[in-house]
Amino acid sequence: MGGAYELLRPYQKEAVQFLQQTDRAMVLAPVGAGKTAITLTAMQEATLSKRVKRWLVLAPKRVATDVWPTEIALWADKLSFSVAVGKPAERAQALSCGSDIVIVNYENLQWLCAQDFEADGLVFDELTKLKNPSGKRFKALEKRAPSFNIRWGLTGSFTSNGLEDVFGQCKIVDARLLGRSKSAFLQQYFILMNPEYGDWLPREQSLDQVMARIKPATYLLEARDYSNAVPPLNIVPLTAPMPMSEYKEMKRQMVLTIGEHSIEAVNAAVVTSKLQQITSGFIYSNTRKADPSSPGKFTVNKSSVWLHNTKLDILEDTLQENQRANTIVVYNYQEELTQLLARYPQALTFNSPNAVKRWNNGEVEMLLLHPKSAGHGLNLQKGGCHVVFFSLPWSLELFEQTIGRLHRSGQKHAVWCYALLMEKTIDETIWDALRHKKSLSEIALKALR
Repeated sequence: MGGAYELLRPYQKEAVQFLQQTDRAMVLAPVGAGKTAITLTAMQEATLSKRVKRWLVLAPKRVATDVWPTEIALWADKLSFSVAVGKPAERAQALSCGSDIVIVNYENLQWLCAQDFEADGLVFDELTKLKNPSGKRFKALEKRAPSFNIRWGLTGSFTSNGLEDVFGQCKIVDARLLGRSKSAFLQQYFILMNPEYGDWLPREQSLDQVMARIKPATYLLEARDYSNAVPPLNIVPLTAPMPMSEYKEMKRQMVLTIGEHSIEAVNAAVVTSKLQQITSGFIYSNTRKADPSSPGKFTVNKSSVWLHNTKLDILEDTLQENQRANTIVVYNYQEELTQLLARYPQALTFNSPNAVKRWNNGEVEMLLLHPKSAGHGLNLQKGGCHVVFFSLPWSLELFEQTIGRLHRSGQKHAVWCYALLMEKTIDETIWDALRHKKSLSEIALKALR
């Protein structure tokens, strides 16, 4: 193939060859392994050889607008592309312009499936977005799926949140892999533990059996297979004590009174959220006041009560120890973002103009982002090698994907990831679950024991 193909690493060339030979395929590779480069190289070859007339790429929105256009220029420069994101008229124009590749974000998938267009090659960038076969997006696409002769799914988190998610991902690529019925899939590979809540537990050896069944359609790249392609990853928990009186009261009573604020948690899930807020130094309070203009109705105001600065102080110490190296700080709550901006007004949020470009140019000392905004596909490895989780996400997939924005092919330095944890709190419970890749579904109950 020559050209960009020669720049690929050996395992990437192997993956390209696999796609060349497989119409319905999945590339399961850890974040940072270069799945986009692999796929675009194979897409260009398939187009030039007239195996595919036109490609449709489904991707998370920011990946669709920021990543694919850049990567196409590097790995498939003979193909034209359009991005169907934005207002309906703009999307329609991108769809009808005759480009070789149309890139669409998942949020517009139902709109897309209602349009009249022709494409016979389909790429799912982050296949886990279609893990739910009962979802509206899945069902809309499933009706159009037979028109796509080539279907390739990409993901670095195939089973991050459990084996059950595998079924939908396989079905949209090729229903022959695991069948068309999820109930039959569950009955074969799982044990029903709680009929009332539909709680299924995988049978022993189920993962191995499922992977063996889908192996002919799967290119599986283990992290060890390309570990020499990226520098080391160092994950460091930073643990410290914090004031515990409010935390213990909320955990024990599910009610916390602070001045004029009375904060009540109605169930275990709300309690765990409140406990995580307290470890970050604040708690949200909803106050109800009677509406004088509408008897019997109330207005609800959401505010935050600040409790301590422990994590902010640990973050500052960490930044100083790293000599103010460019750092990504990950937050989960809006109040965390507010406090971070108050202390570090020079920081950029992920939605700031040209934030990604400026970060990769080395111009940003601190980039603040939410894991859901940058969980998939974005290349941030050029701007720095430090990331701090001010608080942890509840999703293993988001945790791994966020780290993977820095720890990926093209990173020239060892990556340092820090997690700020408060001692003897839910922080440690979430950390333990993420570190050992345990299910997070039990955390709410465990936190209350």
